Amino acid sequence: MTSTETILNSPAPAADRRRWFALAIVMTAAFMDLVDVTIVNIAIPSIQREAGASVSQIQWITAGYALAFAAGLITGGRLGDIHGRKRLFLVGIGGFTIASALCGFAANPEMLVASRILQGGMAALMVPQVLSIVHATFPAHERGKVFGLFGAVVGLGAVSGPLLGALLTEWNLFGLEWRPIFLINLPVGIAGLILGRRFITESKAPRALKLDLVGVALVVLGLVMLLYPLTRGRELDWPLWGHVSMAGAFVVFAVLVAYEKRKARVDGSPLVELSLFKVKSFAAGIAVQTVFGVGLGIFFLVWTLYMQTGLGWSPLRAGLTGVPFSIAVSAAAGMSVQLLVPRFGRKVLQAGALLMAAGVLLYIWESERYGMSIASWQMALPLVVMGAGMGFIVAPLTDAVLSEVPREHAGSASGLINTVQQMGNALGLGLVSVVFYGAMADRLAPAEVGPAFVNAFQHALGWVAAVMTAIFLLMFALPKRPAQPVEGAEGAPSAEVTKEPELVS
Repeated sequence: MTSTETILNSPAPAADRRRWFALAIVMTAAFMDLVDVTIVNIAIPSIQREAGASVSQIQWITAGYALAFAAGLITGGRLGDIHGRKRLFLVGIGGFTIASALCGFAANPEMLVASRILQGGMAALMVPQVLSIVHATFPAHERGKVFGLFGAVVGLGAVSGPLLGALLTEWNLFGLEWRPIFLINLPVGIAGLILGRRFITESKAPRALKLDLVGVALVVLGLVMLLYPLTRGRELDWPLWGHVSMAGAFVVFAVLVAYEKRKARVDGSPLVELSLFKVKSFAAGIAVQTVFGVGLGIFFLVWTLYMQTGLGWSPLRAGLTGVPFSIAVSAAAGMSVQLLVPRFGRKVLQAGALLMAAGVLLYIWESERYGMSIASWQMALPLVVMGAGMGFIVAPLTDAVLSEVPREHAGSASGLINTVQQMGNALGLGLVSVVFYGAMADRLAPAEVGPAFVNAFQHALGWVAAVMTAIFLLMFALPKRPAQPVEGAEGAPSAEVTKEPELVS
């Protein structure tokens, strides 16, 4: 097989076309993952209604994916460095396609939850290879154009996911109800698998770190011990074992820290590079990413439940209502990186947090004012304000967090940032049972469902506003003016580089 270096240095037109085909393939896979995350949210009420899923099962359909994805990100990247990024990409996209089929043909909610966890694990093998393959295939002077394209793909995924999910659910293709939201991945995944074998060139890191499977096991154990009682607690009337499990999770995390310190001394390849937390801006940034993930996890699930179950809207109407939010996120993200952050630095991120908090409070006010008669256009203003705030945060945050991290640890730091955001997202989804379902009665008459969901939505948004305020305060520990984005040395392990295009530029 032709080496990566040969492709990079060869002026042959065929080689040039080959790498652009490879780029299209990996970007399509990244798009598939992004859409899969957003497409499921809009179909959640339909799944709950038609599959008979319980509240905790609904939470695990989303949280299980996020948890498996978070737990496997760093390991997936390192496996790519060790065994070859093309090989792991193909394993990931093949497994993701199989898991999508299992989701689509799930016979019951339990099978759907298990298939979603498998899907998240396969995404953790696939997604870290995407930017690693780009990094190994394109020379530095071309990457700006490549990451610009990647940013467009991310924006398109954010906008099209909810709409696609709404349309597929609304159309009820072949009487399959919500199932096409998963089955649509099959032709895309099969095409990516076939074309990827032909056009993607294999690459490995020259000195890949060893796997830290014990570290991964401790992370997963701690999160499950924390999340499972949170999601089931309300249904089971908060049993004693749930409180013991949640307390025990923090003991597991303490064991993880001690183990990672020891592993760093023994062989220098821990799952978590704890020395990074000595960098004040990085430690604060990790806290921001985690808390931000919690806020987003709460908001997106309760927002969908509010519109479809509370207000009784169709999936299509709910999906169209979210379009102003997605457009505002994309527009603000581009503006923040190109125009605002170079001039105003950290203040842009803090303005984003305040804008999100203001948008949430405005949403609460409008929901209270209009109640069950609220219209989509009346939601547009708070959604645009929230979207603009989110765009000001998501695009420049990673660069701000990495700006003071030593160059040799840029890959580990990038992976850890994305891992904790996914973990925060899973935690936020778990907290929905507390901040949303906990605000309504256990048994509701049909006439009480709508008002109860509206009231619970307002209650949950109060928590989201508090989260955004906390993020604003945490951001004071970030550098006032982030340095240029950190990029690892050419050919260095890029195991943990994941799907956000701002991680490497």
